[in-house]
This record gives sequence, C-alpha cells and structure tokens, in this order.
Amino acid sequence: MRLPETRGIRAMQLTAVERPRPVQVIAVTGGKGGVGKTSVSVNLAAALSAAGRRVLLFDGDLGLANIDVFLGLSPKFTMAHVLAGERSLDEIVLDAPQGFKVVPGASGIASLANLGAVEHLALVQGFSALATRLDTLIVDTAAGIAHGVLQFSQAAQQVLVVVSDEPASMTDAYALVKVLSRSHGVRRFRVLANMMRHRGAGEALFRNLERVTGRFLDVVLEFAGEVPEDPSLRRAIREQRTVIDSFPSSPSARAFKNLATAVDKWPVPEAPRGNVEFFVERLVTRREAALRVVR
Repeated sequence: MRLPETRGIRAMQLTAVERPRPVQVIAVTGGKGGVGKTSVSVNLAAALSAAGRRVLLFDGDLGLANIDVFLGLSPKFTMAHVLAGERSLDEIVLDAPQGFKVVPGASGIASLANLGAVEHLALVQGFSALATRLDTLIVDTAAGIAHGVLQFSQAAQQVLVVVSDEPASMTDAYALVKVLSRSHGVRRFRVLANMMRHRGAGEALFRNLERVTGRFLDVVLEFAGEVPEDPSLRRAIREQRTVIDSFPSSPSARAFKNLATAVDKWPVPEAPRGNVEFFVERLVTRREAALRVVR
C-alpha cells in the first residue's frame, strides 16, 4: 500500500555526482622551428583518434598557423574572429577527415603573434566553455620562447619537447626547458626525437640533453620515443594528409601509434597545480555527494 505524502515535507535522496573526466592536455613544442613539431601534433592527433579518443588539436601558433594547410582544410573562421569577439571557439571548430577536431589559428596577422599575457590567459580559460566533449587537447605551439609558447606550455599538463639531430635544435630545446622551469614552474618534460636516421639515435640524443639539464636545471626529463626519417611521412605532408591515414604500415606511422599508446598511459593530475590551466575545473576526478530533491 502506498503511503500518502506528508504535506510540506520533501524526501531527499543522496546521490553521487561525477565530475566530467579530466582532459589530457599536451603542449607540443620544441624551441626551434623545423623540427617537425606540427607534423608530430597532427599525426599524434590522428593516431589517438584512430584509437577511439576524442581529440581536439589547437593551432597555438596564432600568427603563423599552418595546421589547416597540413590537413587540406579551408577554415571560414579562425582564432582571429574569436579574439575579435566575432565568433566563439565552438563556432570555429573544424572536423578533420581523420576523425579529430581542429581549432584553426590565423596566418599573417602580426597582432595575433604578439598577444599579451592577459589575452593568452583569457584564451586558455576560454577553452573551458567548449561544448565539445574531449579526452585529449593537443596544443601545437609556435617555435621559440615567445610569451604564447610559454603560457600554453605552462597551462598544459604535459609538455612534449620535439628535438632533431641538429646542434641548434638541442640548444634551443635546452633554452626552452630552462625558461619554463626557472620562470614558469614547469618541472617535468617529455622528449620526442624526430626524423631519426638510425634506430636508437633518438635515445642517445635524449641522454645528451638529459645530461646537460641534470647538471644545471632542477627538472625531470622522460624519453617519449623516436620517429624515424621516413619518405612516406614527407609524401603524406605533400599530399596534405596524415601518415597514419595514408601509409598506416610505414615506420613513422608505427612510431606515432606507439607514441599514442604511451600518451594514453600518461597520468592526468588529480588536482590543479596553482597555475592558469586548460580545463582546470575538471582536474578533480573524485566523486562528490550531492543532495537531489525527490518530489
């Protein structure tokens, strides 16, 4: 028999509310231009997407963006429209043929390449309002150690430093690690050796960088792997496609798939670090109890 409801009294049920899953945020950077940073970003996005992850690739080189060119996309709106207040981030997101989404930067606009600290911070915080459901955000930064590179790297959970077997690449990578660690509090870096001519050369390159940073900097470097020099990758770039899509059995495609598998195991912090971070509100993953009114 159903008991009558007592007037003026509401039953309350204790339920568990789970916060949205944290977004794994990876800043792909390198200090020096020409190390293949954008190629790494695009192919890592494709490999993670092929593995079933919901990926957003953000072209963080706001003044000289080129991810749309890499993928053969023709964006109608870019970050220039967002920063001018004409469009929201959601309105400029593109679908790449490989299954991931892209936030296109703008090219040839000097004012975007020289944004100040306030604008960069607002941009980082703006990603929290995205309606798109995500597992991973990859930020392809500009080259060098300009403010935007440092801000986006500091705001990410993982900093992936791409190096090649050139003295200038190693020198610039060290300078980037030095500035991020001493001035921005970043203490952990992952290093990817790109365009390696011989198997195992990437780890040797990493050991050289680790030896120098170990002497002069208070940081932890971890080897993320190596991508071999591969004609298939160069051909895919010319065809404006990813090597994952065009030549899935090629040496470089296998390397990017291995990298994606490793990335999937990288830990996501369970609490904010105290900096301005991408999706900071999702970094507490525990379940919280909440009261729901049952009428």
